[in-house]
Amino acid sequence: MTVNSIPSAIDPAISTPVVKSAKTLGSEDFMKLLAVQFKSQDPMKPMEDTAFIAQMAQFTALSQSQAMTSEMVKLGTNQQLVAANSFLGKQVLLDDGKSGTVSGTVSGVQVDEKGAKIVVGNKAYPLSSVLYVEPAPVSNTTTPATAESGV
Repeated sequence: MTVNSIPSAIDPAISTPVVKSAKTLGSEDFMKLLAVQFKSQDPMKPMEDTAFIAQMAQFTALSQSQAMTSEMVKLGTNQQLVAANSFLGKQVLLDDGKSGTVSGTVSGVQVDEKGAKIVVGNKAYPLSSVLYVEPAPVSNTTTPATAESGV
């Protein structure tokens, strides 16, 4: 029995790729859509106030949800920065990502598109690589008494 293939939309040689638009609808688009809806409605059966109010409430809720999501992302980024700053001057043991560990004093913090990183020995490591933290060694230097302190 011979089976011949049937060209279809799935065949990559025949089909054309579908390009999806990344544009999202905004408040201006909603207002334009609402204006078209008002223009095309039957004058004998106008849109009920409750339907209009419900649509506005849904759009407002969506807009507020998007704003909250954006603020939560900012909050997460700021928390990473605060956590990275808390490691400054501390001794850490880090996973180097190559089945080994690195230890040293945190000397700085770097921020890039992936978030905050701590700097140990001139190399930046993600916060997730921290295995152990301890206070930095205490230095033996003393500060001389000043004339202002009355000693």
